[in-house]
Amino acid sequence: MILEYNLQFFAKDGPGGEKTEEPTSKKLEDARKEGQVAKSREITNAFELLSFFVIIYFWAQYMGTFFVGDMYDIYTQIPEYVKMYEGHVQEQTLSMLFVQSMLRILLMLAPVLAAGMLVAFVTNVVQVKWKLTTKPLQPKFNKLSPISGFKRIFSLNSLVELVKSLLKIGLIGYVVYSYLKKNMPPLYQFYGLSLNQGIMTIGMLVVNLGIRISLFYMVIAFLDLIYQRVKFKNDMKMTKQEVKDEYKNQEGDPQIKSRQRQRMQEASRRRMMQQLPQADVVITNPTHYAVAIKYDQDLYDAPYVVAKGADYLAQKIRETARENHIEIVENKPLARMLYANVDVGSVVPPELYQAVAEVLAFVYHLQGKV
Repeated sequence: MILEYNLQFFAKDGPGGEKTEEPTSKKLEDARKEGQVAKSREITNAFELLSFFVIIYFWAQYMGTFFVGDMYDIYTQIPEYVKMYEGHVQEQTLSMLFVQSMLRILLMLAPVLAAGMLVAFVTNVVQVKWKLTTKPLQPKFNKLSPISGFKRIFSLNSLVELVKSLLKIGLIGYVVYSYLKKNMPPLYQFYGLSLNQGIMTIGMLVVNLGIRISLFYMVIAFLDLIYQRVKFKNDMKMTKQEVKDEYKNQEGDPQIKSRQRQRMQEASRRRMMQQLPQADVVITNPTHYAVAIKYDQDLYDAPYVVAKGADYLAQKIRETARENHIEIVENKPLARMLYANVDVGSVVPPELYQAVAEVLAFVYHLQGKV
């Protein structure tokens, strides 16, 4: 039995060749609309962790005082409610006390929560700037494909994530071990401390340890940011065929545009040949160039070019001029100057007035107009 297989399945770059071209601005803009940007979640996590422990460092004493005072207020209210209801505490009363307690705790934690939200917002905006998109929230059914899942599991990105996880575990373990080893003596005297002193000691120990972990974590976060940007740049690279296809989609197929230009040129030539019988004279090279001139003082103050052409078109202009009994005058320098410098429908420049006037005077004399 012969099995058919497609080696392209194993190709890194897929059909269209190797991705060697830098991404176009359109490719980057489309990727951004899809939510594909070069950002590191580790940066956000590191700064959030650091901000949490820094706020706890300055806010912990107030939080402790606030919490103790809150519990004291609640428990002092319970005997009053029991007395009020003759030894029975109603369920509604307990619910009210619970809600009050939760609101106070939420108010106490508000700075910590607000700082976390602010840090997450700022770190993401700094990395990728501000642009809302809902595309990442939309379900992508292609991710349900077993083949796609297999590729994601055994990919370079998965390997990098594994290395990051191992680094984080090793880093946290090292920082915790070295810090506790250095600060272990005060813990041996823990039994001699009061409850408040013990809580303060443990709290400061945890906060200082958390700040150190956060600072070391930032090293991994910035390395991850560099990796994410390099990876994004490589992922966004395009094959030569993709660049060509995008150019076609934006600018149009070059062959179609060439045919359109050709049709426009043909239409312009037809209009030009239709106006040619109105010319007063045709100045030739004599074979390479032909320029038809007309002077109409009601239209312009100077003679203007009705038609011009080179080689085959010059021959057609001469033939049409003979058919319409238009004078043909050979003047090689003047024909070249007019062909190179004056467009169809434009007036003759001042530096050529004298030469063109002499030709027209000669033609008018032959026709008996002067």
